[in-house]
Amino acid sequence: MLILARKKGEAIQIGNEIEIKILSIQGDQVKIGIEAPKTVEVYRKEIYEQIQEENKQAATSSMNVLDFIKKSQK
Repeated sequence: MLILARKKGEAIQIGNEIEIKILSIQGDQVKIGIEAPKTVEVYRKEIYEQIQEENKQAATSSMNVLDFIKKSQK
């Protein structure tokens, strides 16, 4: 993991297309701005994890339905 210290108004560049800028700091809250191509999905970590869990559940449900269909055709 790379750890960087940044002040308000400073930025971090990731590759050629992604920039993360520190917009404000108030107490223990930091507001950041992210500039990235529309093709790059940007999520808060907790939302990303929720999406991953829902995808796993959907895949499991699909497999259960397929198993049910196969068994009912016999």
